[in-house]
Amino acid sequence: MDSGSSRRLPPVLVRKAVREAMVGCERCPRLREYCAKIGEVKRRAYMDQVYWARPVPGFGDYGAKVLILGLAPGAHGANRTGRPFTGDGAGYFMYPVLHELGFASQALATSRTDGLKLKDAWIGSVVRCAPPGDKPTPEEQRNCSGHLTAEIDLLTRVKVVVCLGKIAWDGYLRHLHERGVIERKSAYVFGHEAEYLLPNGLWLLGSYHPSLRNTNTGRLNEGMFAGVFVRARELAGLEAIE
Repeated sequence: MDSGSSRRLPPVLVRKAVREAMVGCERCPRLREYCAKIGEVKRRAYMDQVYWARPVPGFGDYGAKVLILGLAPGAHGANRTGRPFTGDGAGYFMYPVLHELGFASQALATSRTDGLKLKDAWIGSVVRCAPPGDKPTPEEQRNCSGHLTAEIDLLTRVKVVVCLGKIAWDGYLRHLHERGVIERKSAYVFGHEAEYLLPNGLWLLGSYHPSLRNTNTGRLNEGMFAGVFVRARELAGLEAIE
């Protein structure tokens, strides 16, 4: 869809077109083959389930003031359920925090039909297909960048972007650089609780990714994670949650 035609369409149709383009994407043969294979072989605990096994679009509140970006779908999480951070350990860690802080309607995320809704937040990722070993190649990241840009263009009220992990951070910086918002990506150094005011007036925050690798080892705990989102609420001009 070209930008001129997209501006003429009602917002609901633009959103639908962006989602369909993402879900139907076949740009990365390695990733598509891997996701499909995972969906066929499955994990023993999910043998009775039909895996999504397609690129995973973001979800949440289109009026979001906080954009949360992860790395990519989990092989047996979002690649199975079709919704970011749903049905895996990272989501079981993340959503209780988002619920406690007023961003999520419930603490548990198990499926696309579990009733979970987000308020003032949108969750996406810089790569939309589950990559082997959680390591997308640079080419695969570039291939997916257009989907990130298209989704960001739908979220016109965002004031704060929270990147979960360095790959998400670098992917968002690449988006900003391509858009001409920043001149040097190296000026923005990733770290937990990293915080930058961007030239376009948005705030960029960093957090360690809520992967089991980080949460099980204590590199990231609930207090550390919650602190980032308390700050995100503050910078976004949202009411504090008591």
